[in-house]
Formats: sequence, C-alpha cells, structure tokens
Amino acid sequence: MPDDQLPRQIGSSSGGQLLLGDGVTTPNDSLARLMEEQARLREELEKLRQEQQKNEKKPDEKKQGEDKDKKPDDQQKKDDKKEEPKPPFRQRVMGWVQQHPIITILIVIGLIALAIGGYILWQYLQSYENTDDAQVDGHTIQVTSRINGVVTGVYVEDTQGVSKGQTVVDLDPRDYEVALEQARANLAQQQANIQAQSPNVPITQTTQETQVATAQLDVARAEAAVAEAEHAYQSNLADLRQAEAQAANAAAEERRYRALVDKEEVSREAYDQRLTDLRSQEAVIGSRQAQANAARKTVDQQNAALAQARQRLKEAQTNLPRQIAVQRATEETRRAAAFASKAQVDQAALNLSYCKLFAPVTGIVGNKAVEVGMHITPGQQLFYIIPTDDIWVTANFKETQIRRMHPGQAVTIHVDTLAQDFDGYIENMPGATGAKYSLLPPENATGNYVKVVQRLPVRVRFKPNQKNGERLRPGMSVEPKVWVER
Repeated sequence: MPDDQLPRQIGSSSGGQLLLGDGVTTPNDSLARLMEEQARLREELEKLRQEQQKNEKKPDEKKQGEDKDKKPDDQQKKDDKKEEPKPPFRQRVMGWVQQHPIITILIVIGLIALAIGGYILWQYLQSYENTDDAQVDGHTIQVTSRINGVVTGVYVEDTQGVSKGQTVVDLDPRDYEVALEQARANLAQQQANIQAQSPNVPITQTTQETQVATAQLDVARAEAAVAEAEHAYQSNLADLRQAEAQAANAAAEERRYRALVDKEEVSREAYDQRLTDLRSQEAVIGSRQAQANAARKTVDQQNAALAQARQRLKEAQTNLPRQIAVQRATEETRRAAAFASKAQVDQAALNLSYCKLFAPVTGIVGNKAVEVGMHITPGQQLFYIIPTDDIWVTANFKETQIRRMHPGQAVTIHVDTLAQDFDGYIENMPGATGAKYSLLPPENATGNYVKVVQRLPVRVRFKPNQKNGERLRPGMSVEPKVWVER
C-alpha cells in the first residue's frame, strides 16, 4: 500500500468522524487528530528504522576495522552508500509494516473500533433529549368548609394519610338541626294549604255553572215578561181604538140630537143622554190612553230587565272559566310554595350534613390550619390533601429540544430522592411557554428585545405498577430522558 494512501483509508473507515478521548468530534477535528496520529506514527517508524540501521551497522564497522588496509575500495563504496539520500516516508512505512504486520493490524483494528465507537456514541447522544429542570407534580386538594360553624372535632394531622370518605372535621350541628325542623314545619303548613285549596276548584266550577244556569233562567223569564207586556200593550191600544171609535159615534149622535133639540123634534132628555154618552166615551178614551201608556212603560221595563238578565248571563258565562282558573292558580301557587319549602328542607338537611367534613380523595394531609373550638366560615382553608395515586412529571424543556417530541414517546425518569429510574411516557405537549402563564408575561413589542430560549412544560406520566412508585411525591426533583428515536 502506498504511503500517501494509508492515511486516507484509515480516515475513511470511520465514516468521516473519529472518537478521540471521551467526546464526539466533528469531521474537521477528526481529520486533524488523524494527521497528528499519522505524524506520531511516522516518528515511531523513523526511530525503529534508525535502531535497525544501528544494529546492522555494528558488525559492518568491526569488519571495516579489520579490512581497513586491505579493502579501501569497499570502504569507499560504503561511504558512498551512506551519502545516498533516504528512501521516501511511504517506503519506510511500508518497510515497517512488512517487518511488523501484527502491530500494524492491531493499530488498524484499534482505529476502526475507535471510529465505530464514536459513531455509536454520536447516535446514542442523538437518540434522546433530557433536562434537569423537572419535578414530580400532582393535584393539590384544598379542603374548606361550606358553612359557618364551630369546630368540635379534628381527626387528622400533618403528613397523615387519609382515605376517600374518611371523617376529618366535625362542626357543631345544633343550629342546623333547628333550622331543619323549622323548614319541615313550613313544608307541612304549605302542604296543608294545598289540601285546603284543592276542593275549591270543583266547588267554584259548580257554583259558577249554577250561576250561569240561573242567569239563563232569568233571561228566559225576562223574555216572557217582555212578551206579556207587549201583548198587554197591544191589547190596551186596541181598547183605546175601540173607545175612540165609540167616542166618535157618540159625538155624531150628540150633533144629530143637538139639531133635533133645536128643532124640538126630540126631547131635551134624549139629547142629554147622547151628550152624557159622548162625555163618557171621552173619559173612556182618556182611561184607555193611560192604560196604553202604562203598558208601554211596562214593556220598556221588561226590556230593561231582559237586558240586565242577559248581561248577568254573559258575566256568569265569562267568569266561569276565570273563576276556575283563579282557583287553580291559587292551588298552583300553594304548590309552588310547598316546593319552595321542600327546597328549604333539602338545603337545611344539606347544611346539617356539612357539619361533617370528609376527605374528598385519598392522599396525605399537609398545611393543617384548623383546631377544635375555632369558628370557621365558608371557603376558609382548613388543610390540603395531596393525592399520591395521580402524579406526573412536569418537564420544562427548551424550545429547541421539543422539535422531535410527540405524545406517546417513552421516557426514562431518574428520581434524585430514590436514586432510581422509572419508566414513563409523554402524555401531553404544552399549549404555550411557561412565560405566557406567568402573572406578567413578557411583551416583546415594547422596549429592547432580547432573545431568550424559552422553556415549555411537557407532561410526562409514570407507567403504573412500578417498584417504589408509592414513594413518589409532588415536588421531587427528577431528570427525564425522552427517547425521541425509539
């Protein structure tokens, strides 16, 4: 193999990169290191060649001292040979390789192994993303009171484990027991009002129907009375006309007899009789006229009574559904009042039940701030419960690290407290950087802009049923390693 090709072949066997020391180098660094290794190898080969020449030169010098006077030509030849130029480095290297084949093979194998190891290390470093800005996270359940009350019993302490549904605090229930009894009394009263109002609907309906029937009968009577008055009026008019006819006849008779009396053809007595008849008929006309007028007024009165009866009938017919609707509305109002009283009973019962506080979840108590005898108000913080069965890791990766991350990727989680690795997976990717969730998020549109690498909180979920998983607690420092190429 020529000398000028040996470095190229050794360098190309590493795929463009060499592992020197403990780190991974770039192709340019690998080439520089390779050139340094080549120079060092040349120096070693030169030293080996010089030692070989010295070993060959010693017997020649002895022989030259013995034959100095005998062979001057040979000495001259050797001197001439020493003055000859050295062979090229490539030839020297090839000579050394031919003399030490095993060492050469070992060197080549070492360089190849070094290149392969560097490539494997580079691939390994590219297969994951990690960060030390991460911690175990979990829910923080704040236990508060829903009502006012005086604490009569506290059954937990800080760092104590509690189970879901366990009684943790008792309040004085007497005030709420009285309120419940009063609400029940109001409910009973409203239910009695409903029972008292329920019969009013059919009673009102019957009463109104009776009033309608009576009004209809009154209308019929009034119509009959009007008809009778009209008949009497017509009869009186007929009598008036008869009296007027008789009066006209009597007036004619009186005129004839007056002429006869003047002629003394009839007696004065006969004339007086005719005059009396005339006056009598005139009186009858006046009487019949008065009777007719009275009959007419009676007709008018009966018509007015008929109109009044019809108005009462219309009023009764109109009020019938209204009166029933009023009674039914009254009943519904009382039912609504009963429902309101029932709601008050339920609320009083709830308030009474709130006198006992239960643990909402299974976990560990912390930051207890309640003691027996305290008067607490609604919403007042009593203590916290940290659930231990629902925890995860919040890992704040740099924005340049999440390029190849997605939900479902495997994660190795090293927990500093336990000095143990746990298996997990990415549950969700973040919606925004951590700075956006801060109280005063940065506003790059104003002021001097300085680019800062942002961090995004990635949620990592622990896989279940792992050793010492029950010892994990929110707030522990962890170092997650996300395998982005698995």
